[in-house]
Amino acid sequence: MDSEGTARASAGEGAGRASAGEGLRFAFGTLTVLRVRLTRWDRAAGRAGMLCAPAVGVAVGAASAALGSALLLLGSGPLLAAVASTAVPAALTRGLHLDGLADTADGLGSNKPADEALRIMKASDIGPFGVLTVVLVLLAQVAALAGLYGRGLLAGASAAVVAGAVSRLAMTLACRTGVPPARRDGLGAVVAGGVPAGAAAAVAAAVAVLAAAAGAAGAAGAADAVGALPGVLPGAVRGVLAVAAALAAGELLLRRCRARLGGVTGDVFGAVCETAATAALVVSALG
Repeated sequence: MDSEGTARASAGEGAGRASAGEGLRFAFGTLTVLRVRLTRWDRAAGRAGMLCAPAVGVAVGAASAALGSALLLLGSGPLLAAVASTAVPAALTRGLHLDGLADTADGLGSNKPADEALRIMKASDIGPFGVLTVVLVLLAQVAALAGLYGRGLLAGASAAVVAGAVSRLAMTLACRTGVPPARRDGLGAVVAGGVPAGAAAAVAAAVAVLAAAAGAAGAAGAADAVGALPGVLPGAVRGVLAVAAALAAGELLLRRCRARLGGVTGDVFGAVCETAATAALVVSALG
């Protein structure tokens, strides 16, 4: 994120609705390492930005799929392709979401009251709960992608794109109306509760359509790789099921965080993102 642009933008500035361009700048500038100049840092920009979050996920997922596919074409084998695909989102976010996952695991695992848990999450170090959670999540993602790349290039690539999109969609839904921030500052204070339910549902429907198309393409590619008839319809269904599983996993974590912490923070958004991505990849790898 462009820190200079952020410093010039105040959380209290701006009025009215934000444009699609401002929303995209907010989304890419906040959720990736791309140097995007943020012209607004207020509730309106946050709402538009979180509605654009799945578009960021598609871009990150496409980059992940591109590197994994390139290595597979060069003869690397499914496992190395899977490791590369998993590394790309971490690199493009500078580990932001993984750090949020670790901090949230430490906070929830501490079994402390909300104020103390939030202090633990804000600390710069990572505890044993965080380390273990990140290791297991990354292993699950690599294992799922390795199995998918083993079925064919399109199977792995399409799953990487779907995981990128639906994981950011889970963040969009975590910002819906009625979800409060746990702190008065930070990303949570700007975006929490700002996304109307109807708009979030429309974005979710668009991601489900994308997942169905990607699942069908992946199934066709896998069938071609083994010389079988393409299971396009089952592939489309699996894509939609991956979205449903990802959103369900993200929602369960979100509810746990609301109950324990009183609301959401930037760390919680990162944890929801990684949880949803893992669930989507695991479901995509089944069958």
